[in-house]
Amino acid sequence: MKKLISWLAALVLAMGLGLIAPSSATAATPYCGITWGSTAKARSGEATTPRYPHVTDVRAGQHRCFDRLVIDLDGKVRGYDVRYKGFEGIGSGDPIPLHGTDLVISVNAPAYDGKGRATYEFDDPGALVDVHGYRTFRQVAWGGSFEARTSVGLGVRARLPFRVFVLEGPGKGSRLVVDVAHRW
Repeated sequence: MKKLISWLAALVLAMGLGLIAPSSATAATPYCGITWGSTAKARSGEATTPRYPHVTDVRAGQHRCFDRLVIDLDGKVRGYDVRYKGFEGIGSGDPIPLHGTDLVISVNAPAYDGKGRATYEFDDPGALVDVHGYRTFRQVAWGGSFEARTSVGLGVRARLPFRVFVLEGPGKGSRLVVDVAHRW
């Protein structure tokens, strides 16, 4: 009986110190409840609006469980494609190197108006947004805007789960949101 009590006490102590952990409990609990996955996410073009929206801004933010990239538009999103693949210039097809793993974001919206004037301006095509110090993002780069499509390259730390969704507003505008988890 004393041996059984000693073994039970040793087992409880080992579990309390973290030397023995139940594997099923840790494997079943995703990081921050995130279950997004890392496969491509796309929405085909919607012709419900009479014109394509225009890209007006690209910005980023940090959250507890993920980093977020937002592309602001002056109208409703008409489609997008977000996937891990090599980042290339949208008009040229030339490779554009990114820091980290390439997550390519294409939105069905030009960054120029009907007269060819830019609707989104930036100083450095290799650094649209300062993401220094972010846990997941390494770089946000310009891929171009051609034939009513705009491409943005997001360099991330590794191939991590991500989600994509659209927020309506402000006003008649909308926002394409890409969240990339800090880890699996």
